Amino acid sequence: VHRHVFAVMQNRYSPPSVWIKEMVESGRLGNIFMVQLNCYWNRDERYYKPDSWHGKKDLDGGTLFTQFSHFIDLMYWLFGDIKNIRGSLACHNHTKLIEFEDSGSVSFEFVNGGQGTLNFSTSVWDRNFESSLTVIAENGTIRVGGQYMDKVEYCHIRDYELPDLAPTNPGNDYGTYKGSAQNHHYVIDNVVEVLKGRATITTNALEGLKVVDIIERIYKDSNGI
Repeated sequence: VHRHVFAVMQNRYSPPSVWIKEMVESGRLGNIFMVQLNCYWNRDERYYKPDSWHGKKDLDGGTLFTQFSHFIDLMYWLFGDIKNIRGSLACHNHTKLIEFEDSGSVSFEFVNGGQGTLNFSTSVWDRNFESSLTVIAENGTIRVGGQYMDKVEYCHIRDYELPDLAPTNPGNDYGTYKGSAQNHHYVIDNVVEVLKGRATITTNALEGLKVVDIIERIYKDSNGI
């Protein structure tokens, strides 16, 4: 019996994500030289204490899995797989709350060419700070930022003018903490359209597994925790 498996990666639907995907796939940027992904959020006792599985190594997995996998998916979706990973992990202010890192700095190379860095932390005081992606390329420079990578903050590309993009949905508000944009309804729409035979899966199981693979390799090739 034929089965469909969907990975829930709703950040792909945000207008800035769709736009930068078009910029990369069209070749307008030319060769990609450098990519920097920054994820700086707040996750404190308000997040970790209410649920017993939060912060447990065997159930939670680590900060990259539970907080920032959606942004690693975007990086993979845009630029492909990575290699030559070198990372440094630390736990700054969560030692009594979690069994793994709360922060890290990782450098790598893209298989398709170009250098990359990932900086992340949940040690930001009180509230989320930013999720941003900066791209230095042959024909221009792009920075998509905001708390949830929800706005184009810089665009300077050869012979190109940034169009007006649709507004990005606000972040999910879970009461004691906030997360990525409210785009889950697009995932549900995709499920319906695929089951009716009118669309292909936006994020398939193999892509979801690749994100897991990338995160596992980052942990394997990093030191400090």
